[in-house]
Amino acid sequence: MKHFLDDNKEQISTGIFLVIGCFCCALCYNLFLLPNNIVVSGVTGLSIPLQRIFKIDAQIFVYLGHILLLILCYLLLSKEETKNTIVGSLLYPVMITLTKPIAAFLLPYCTFQEFIITACLAGLLMGLGSGLIYRMGYNSGGADIIVRIMSEYLHIPEGKATLISCLVVILFGVSVFGFGNLVYSIIIIVLNAYMVDKVLFGISDSKVFYVFTRKQTELKKILLEDFHTGFTILPTKGGYTHKVGTIIMCVLPNASYYRFKNVIMQVDPEAFYIINDCYESKGGFKQKNLPFL
Repeated sequence: MKHFLDDNKEQISTGIFLVIGCFCCALCYNLFLLPNNIVVSGVTGLSIPLQRIFKIDAQIFVYLGHILLLILCYLLLSKEETKNTIVGSLLYPVMITLTKPIAAFLLPYCTFQEFIITACLAGLLMGLGSGLIYRMGYNSGGADIIVRIMSEYLHIPEGKATLISCLVVILFGVSVFGFGNLVYSIIIIVLNAYMVDKVLFGISDSKVFYVFTRKQTELKKILLEDFHTGFTILPTKGGYTHKVGTIIMCVLPNASYYRFKNVIMQVDPEAFYIINDCYESKGGFKQKNLPFL
């Protein structure tokens, strides 16, 4: 019974965040992209210049494009991929219709003299929505289906396929509206990618240190007594010298980043170290002393 309730809670939570994600993307489209003729990517990006050319409501192109691509997904990919795509493909256009009056109400309050503010808000809002959709294990259809088809049949890596499809849409927008909004489109794409990463992986609030030093005893003592954290000793073997050694691995909050890096150099100026962002850690010795866990 408890397992059943947990599954239901997870499904409800997933559904809520999926709806919020589609809502944010749709609101961004109606509030920032469509009124300012900013072409970014995907079916929604194509719908903006198509509206100018054919004088037909952009929403019609969005619905037609998503339905057509959903059919292509079923025919060219697999039933399983279609199953994972169908919810977002239908929910996103519906949200565009539902958010249209909301955007019309908010538009007078979201029109800024400095257009760069509009582009930044659009990129952040779109990234937030896209990140929530991807984090729930779904996608919004449209360009995501095109990317999967290109990857499957043209054997192009998905990252490169995404870049190509995005570039084609933007160039089409430039051919219709000119180069005026090209810079803003690029800003939105960059901020969108940044926000998607932050929503998917979170904000790195700690760092992972990998330290190779000949003065391990001193450094381990400092970690335990001064930084109040544990560490792991990893066995190593030099690729050139073939000498066997060990590396100290530890996780520290961002606030201790520069301090510990300076300590390493003070203890052993010839030490070799690597520092990576750490998005999540759990367990470990003296975890209770780590304020970010």
